[in-house]
Amino acid sequence: MEVVWVLVPFAIFLGGFFLAGFFWMTNRGQYDDLESPQLRMLLDDQKSEIKNKQSHNQYQPNSNKERQ
Repeated sequence: MEVVWVLVPFAIFLGGFFLAGFFWMTNRGQYDDLESPQLRMLLDDQKSEIKNKQSHNQYQPNSNKERQ
């Protein structure tokens, strides 16, 4: 039971050490994404094409009703 007095402070210290390291790496840009910004413009084009097709399909039945 006496070992608890050693392990609990050690665990708190170790957790604080890793937490401080995480914040330090985050502030220094370690987790910045360098790949996605290059590919994001390609994904945006695909989304806009899908939106254009959906909007075109929505207006198409209305134009048929007007012609009849």
